[in-house]
Amino acid sequence: MTRQVLLFISVLSLSSVHGQVSYSIPEEMAKGSLVGNIAQDLGLDIKRLKSGKARIYTGDSAEYIELNKERGVLLIKERIDREELCGQTTPCALHFQIILENPMEFFSITVEITDINDNAPSFEKNEMKFKISESAVTGAKFLLERAMDSDVGVNGLQSYSLTQTDHFAIKLKDQPDGGKMVEMVLQKPLDREKEEEISLVLTATDGGDSQMSGTAQIHITVLDANDNAPVFTQPIYKATITENSPKGSVVAAVSAFDADKGAHSKITYSISNTIADVRDIFEINEFDGHLKVKENVDYEKAHHYQIHVQASDDGGLTDSCKIILDVIDINDNKPSINIMSKTNVITEDSIPGTVVTMINVQDPDSGENGQVQCSINNNIPFTIKSTTNNFFTLVTDSDLDRERASEYNISVTCSDEGVPSLSSSVTLTLQISDVNDNAPVFERSSYEAYIIENNTPGLSIFTVKARDADWNQNARVSYILEDSSVNGGPVSSYVSVSADSGVVQSVRSFDYEQIKDFQFRVKAQDGGSPPLSSNVTVKIMIQDQNDNTPQVLYPVQTSSSLVSEMVPRSADVGYLVTKVVAVDVDSGQNAWLSYKLQKATDRALFEVGLQNGEIRTIRQVTDKDAVKQRLTVVVEDNGQPSRSATVNVNVAVADSFPEVLSEFTDFTHDREYNDNLTFYLVLALAVVSFLFIVSIIAILSVKCYRWRREQMFYKSNGNLPVIPYYPPLYADVGGTGTLRQVYNYDVSGTTDSRKSDMKYVRPDSQSIISLDGTQTLPHAHRDTLINDDSDSQQKPPNADWRFTQGQRPGPSGAGGPPEMAMGTGPWPNPPTEAEQLQALMAAANEVSEATATLGPGTMGLSTRYSPQFTLQHVPDYRQNVYIPGSTATLTSNPQQQQQQQQMLMQQQMAAQQQALQAQPSEASAQPEPPKAAQTPASKKKSTKKEKK
Repeated sequence: MTRQVLLFISVLSLSSVHGQVSYSIPEEMAKGSLVGNIAQDLGLDIKRLKSGKARIYTGDSAEYIELNKERGVLLIKERIDREELCGQTTPCALHFQIILENPMEFFSITVEITDINDNAPSFEKNEMKFKISESAVTGAKFLLERAMDSDVGVNGLQSYSLTQTDHFAIKLKDQPDGGKMVEMVLQKPLDREKEEEISLVLTATDGGDSQMSGTAQIHITVLDANDNAPVFTQPIYKATITENSPKGSVVAAVSAFDADKGAHSKITYSISNTIADVRDIFEINEFDGHLKVKENVDYEKAHHYQIHVQASDDGGLTDSCKIILDVIDINDNKPSINIMSKTNVITEDSIPGTVVTMINVQDPDSGENGQVQCSINNNIPFTIKSTTNNFFTLVTDSDLDRERASEYNISVTCSDEGVPSLSSSVTLTLQISDVNDNAPVFERSSYEAYIIENNTPGLSIFTVKARDADWNQNARVSYILEDSSVNGGPVSSYVSVSADSGVVQSVRSFDYEQIKDFQFRVKAQDGGSPPLSSNVTVKIMIQDQNDNTPQVLYPVQTSSSLVSEMVPRSADVGYLVTKVVAVDVDSGQNAWLSYKLQKATDRALFEVGLQNGEIRTIRQVTDKDAVKQRLTVVVEDNGQPSRSATVNVNVAVADSFPEVLSEFTDFTHDREYNDNLTFYLVLALAVVSFLFIVSIIAILSVKCYRWRREQMFYKSNGNLPVIPYYPPLYADVGGTGTLRQVYNYDVSGTTDSRKSDMKYVRPDSQSIISLDGTQTLPHAHRDTLINDDSDSQQKPPNADWRFTQGQRPGPSGAGGPPEMAMGTGPWPNPPTEAEQLQALMAAANEVSEATATLGPGTMGLSTRYSPQFTLQHVPDYRQNVYIPGSTATLTSNPQQQQQQQQMLMQQQMAAQQQALQAQPSEASAQPEPPKAAQTPASKKKSTKKEKK
């Protein structure tokens, strides 16, 4: 067996390189037989076949050829029967493609199948029967059924032979289409009487190297004479038929006539084709010769048909004709879309022009009905291109973005150009794989969160959230707290951020009074490579909580001393007693303070301002009111729940200092120790105490020095000293109504502070009684003492030591009138000598008691604490001093003061000498002075003592 291999390669200028190779092989080759070395013929390396995953694409056809990638050759996969594959069609060829990937390429391969003589000629019928009249003339022709040979060319049917006869011979008649008709020709007249039945053998032989043949029996019945045979009007009839014509449609009509008469002229029509499919599709009416459609006619199966029709009379004479039937194609087939190769996943950074899918489209229709165009749906970044006839490639047309579309359903529609047009479609699903091209984005441009102070460490404050448009690992966001400082410390000591959830948690407990807000930055980073990130500013606002109680700044209550405010019995309604000053270090409503009177000795006498804490009288003070008044004031903030503090205020209702002393000498009080008293305040008090002791010692030294001089003067004069007289109702007209004289220490401090400032201030116009058993004696006079000499004129005080009205003292900052009323009114009757002696003894007793109280932890003076003091607390002094029994008046004039002091000293020394001489023993033992005519002040004092 010989085999011819035809090889040709053509390179097309397309988007991919395509080649075409043709081979020729005989049919019926054994499995595994070599077809050709495709790698060598295409110029491809075997490695390319392996890396490109080379494979054969045949569409819907059966695969007869297989590719051996290891050797790069084509082999027979299945037995090839040319007659089964192509029938009578020549040439017979297999068409398929070889597909390569990475990059995608395909090559067209054609394998021609040559015929071998593997089929013997055969007749459709093993017997043929004829009725021949004995009157048949020599040369009469009788058409025989042709034998069929599936082989083609020289291997097909070549000759016929007839055996065992002397009457007939075989004659082959050429046809216009190249075929041959087989006729049996009468060579010798028949004689029915000699031989009524004749049996012949018809043999058909092909032309192959090893000839093959087939036989059929011919049975002839000799009839009586019928000397005219039917004759067709034309030997060949031509007609057309549209495919899919309905069953029963008349395709063509043949006609024959017989010159005989009677029964011998009756003609019968029949189809004489030996090909079975013709008889399955068409049928002919045996009486009128109409050819009809029996089954569906399909152009794609056969483009034309040749139908042989025989006309026979009753005498056995026949004639034949041929009907050539052309089938007209209609557009009855949709394009068939076959996916040659496709990619299911493509990265979003693929460049435009990347091949995604290769498509082969087949339409078995002809002409325009078989011409196909393909398109895809709009608004997608893809396009479809035609490479060769019926081959298309789907490529990317623009940049891809997975975040905009992660998947595409590409609908490919292929339509033919028939009328009406038919189309088919297929949907391709393409996944877009992610590339890390998007940074995380926070939901807000900045965050603000609130947290209440005194929180528990580890408390979740809020959550920051960032989203990444990428997918999977590229979209996995981690949160990182950026390094920064807050109040000099790292921000990580204040808050922490969960790397996975973005939850911001407190690391410590916050105190609003120390820090009110702070901010930091949080970075969101994805898990891509390289990672992308973004950051956001977070501001934490600390909300105040009512965690601080109000702190009372004034009056200050310590364990050593409780102070008292003094209210004269002449005080009117609304008289300002003092002012409670308190602060709250909280903020907002938590720091709004209100003052309420909780307890009082006489609730009908005092009231407290709800907002300002001012204690005022609500009625006129009377003589029946007790001297000792104790008030408990509650300072409450506006928080929820509210916090409060209490302060005790002691008020003395009296007009004179001695009256208050008599009531408060044995006054006991609860010593409340202030645990918040700091070392600095104690140190300041100790320094002030030391300075005060030094001042007392200095004063006593001066007094002793003067007393010695007076003793010398008494010896010379022998007179009693003159005691200054203070009227019972003597008061500062513009004062605040408290006792007149006090040493005031200004202590300025803040709550919870360990630093306090203390300064010594000049004597105040108010006298405050210390309630722990000690007394503070007055050391300055601010009222004008009037001289008995009516002719003497008062001079105004020196302006160098006077202060403005804005510097006047008072608990609430209120001062007296602009100018102090001058003491020009008449004085009460001057005291007797006994009363002067009593006053002198009381003064000495007060000095001794004050000196005795100067010890560790106590002070002989009362201290007043206030949050802020100004020069208002310095009184306006009027230093005109009146000396009873003397005509001299001390003024601010230096010369007059010097003269008055000398006169005063002389009078005092004389008075003291007289008193000592009168009762020397009683004065040394400090006895109670003899009772004289009582003044209003002495009457009140004695009455109170008797009550006690």
